[in-house]
Amino acid sequence: MSKILNILGTKKFWIELIIMTLGMMVTAAAVYYFLVPSKLIIGTISGLSIVLSNIFTHGQGLGIWIMGINIVLLILAFLLIGHEFGFKTVYTALILGPLTEFWAKVFPWENIANPNHVTGTPSVMGDPWLDLCCFVLLLSAAQALMFSINASTGGLDILAKIVNKYLHFDIGASVSVAGAVICCTAFAINPFRMVVIGLIGTWINGLVVDYFTATLNNKKRVCIVSKDYDRLRQYIINELQRGCTLYEVTGGYSGEKCIELEALLSKDEFAKLMEYINHNEINAFTTAGNVSEVYGFWNKHKKKSKLHAEQR
Repeated sequence: MSKILNILGTKKFWIELIIMTLGMMVTAAAVYYFLVPSKLIIGTISGLSIVLSNIFTHGQGLGIWIMGINIVLLILAFLLIGHEFGFKTVYTALILGPLTEFWAKVFPWENIANPNHVTGTPSVMGDPWLDLCCFVLLLSAAQALMFSINASTGGLDILAKIVNKYLHFDIGASVSVAGAVICCTAFAINPFRMVVIGLIGTWINGLVVDYFTATLNNKKRVCIVSKDYDRLRQYIINELQRGCTLYEVTGGYSGEKCIELEALLSKDEFAKLMEYINHNEINAFTTAGNVSEVYGFWNKHKKKSKLHAEQR
């Protein structure tokens, strides 16, 4: 009990709770306004729920179907992925259904939907391709944000995380593989054309998730050649609280031996480093490249360094 109270008292817990709540509000809005009216089935649990609700309950009680399927998947999340991911996904999965019903009560899609000019079915944007684009962009952004804090939007994300963990697919590919299977259930309620649109949307969803995930996790791999390398090393270690590596290199043109400094920094830290170099007029040859994934103790190392610095 004391451990739970300690977690509830941390700033990290409340920040992540706010992020998860806002992310799920966006997800619920994307489902309700861009999938429900047109019955467009993208490879998500929400899409599967739309199919089942149309078959068994004539389109009613979508939130209940979403919550029921998510409960089954949450058990798999705890058993196969881990407790942190499971606990966070319990919260996000269980609020998706109620938030979908919330949007239905607050602002029904019937108030803004128009008949599609091709199929005659309702559509908020007036065209299934535009509905698809809006849904994918909103959902992918929410998914990437959730994955960055070791959570998910529930449903398909749980299946994707399982595929990612045990088959070692990229998270975007995992979303696409799991979603394609769900998409095929749409044949029960939709014509062939709409199913194809859903499959394309599922594939695009995987690509966009990978893009957003890479963008959120981007770090800068910085390489600097300078005679003032020790001054830069001290700044990186003491001010930015990051580690660095020194290499002895030989200039191909001059044949002169010098030291190359390499560091892995966040975007903000890289900006501070460049400001420091420019402000102090340090003569340095600097290159920087993006790194989309970092494994190991990169973040924990910084926390330890800060604690050590405060104790000195």
